Amino acid sequence: MGTEALKTTTFENTKLNTIPLNWKEVYYTNCPLVSASNVDQELGWTREEFKKIGVKYSFMRSVRENDWYPHYIHNLDNLIRFGGLFPPIHVQADIRRTRLLGVTHAPHEGGCMMVRSRDNVYRMTELKGKKIGLSKSLNQIKNDWWRIQEEQGIELMLRMNGMTRADVEIVEFPYADDWYNNPAMLDPMENPSELWLKRNHKYDLAFRPLETALLNGVVDAIYTQSKPFQHLQEATGKMKAIEDLSRYPDWTLQVANIPAAITCSDVMAQEHPELVVTFMKGMIKVGRWANEHKHAAAAILDKQTFYLDVEDTYEGIKHIDMVPNLSPQNMASVEIGKDFMLSHGYIKNDFDVHKWAAPEFLEQAARELLEEEWKKRTTSKLPETAATLASGSRLG
Repeated sequence: MGTEALKTTTFENTKLNTIPLNWKEVYYTNCPLVSASNVDQELGWTREEFKKIGVKYSFMRSVRENDWYPHYIHNLDNLIRFGGLFPPIHVQADIRRTRLLGVTHAPHEGGCMMVRSRDNVYRMTELKGKKIGLSKSLNQIKNDWWRIQEEQGIELMLRMNGMTRADVEIVEFPYADDWYNNPAMLDPMENPSELWLKRNHKYDLAFRPLETALLNGVVDAIYTQSKPFQHLQEATGKMKAIEDLSRYPDWTLQVANIPAAITCSDVMAQEHPELVVTFMKGMIKVGRWANEHKHAAAAILDKQTFYLDVEDTYEGIKHIDMVPNLSPQNMASVEIGKDFMLSHGYIKNDFDVHKWAAPEFLEQAARELLEEEWKKRTTSKLPETAATLASGSRLG
């Protein structure tokens, strides 16, 4: 496509590019975390569902016209996002209206406090008077989700040990966070995991700027996500965890940019609900398959997540329900994340997460899948002539 197919807008004094809107196309984007979407990018089942209704389904960055920023600010009406919680909360609060279609929760990944492995530090209370790192993205367009989860996790770990921020020194580390504009990162990609052909994401410290500060002794401790990053860092022999929110029975402590949320634009939900239902049908089918075949799903997810290896991925996902839902408990987790962002100035406007949720699309998708399965199972047991009659045909 030429430049005539390029739609340019300005956000935070920066020019952003997207492809012009075409409702015969639906784009998806996801984060490198545990989700049915990250399994489906290898299976292709959602693409098949869209093909049935004559709609092209592609990764957002499969066309050069789309830059990376729709993933963060949802400035593409025909986009469905499945990823970390904090960016879509920011979008709904301060940028534009979206609908929350479902979530997937990792119930045991709240976060750890990491220190150097040979330091004489074994408990959180031994960090009194010491320095804890806190990253700060200088990118004004995207949501600073790294920092939000770090700050939320640090405060919770301090509280669980009878401490407050006044007991430690929080040291801020600004970093450019500008790889999104790197020309090498703007080449089209058919599949989200192609990004990791360009970057070794499990060992690329651009994603984790605080690790170098810890190892160099600039700070004494940093927050990291339980299990995925923790195991990568421990495998180096240079770091250890002295606190782990996932070990507590309190499920409200699991705050690492989770639950993963599925969102679409209000425009898509209102004007083309069939596209939303089709996507959710794919997520339900893939989620059910992943639940039944956790080792196979782990082999796929290992390519995209931050677990140490396939077996580590399996251990991380074996208790996770891969079928998205909007359960009361998960909605409460969404509200916890939203309230933290509001109380700490990461969003300007408040909103009701229950009004944000749109369970009707998930319900309709499940209903259609059930009807399709019922039809397949019942007609398959009939003689060929009866099956023909059942499909509405008439014998001559």
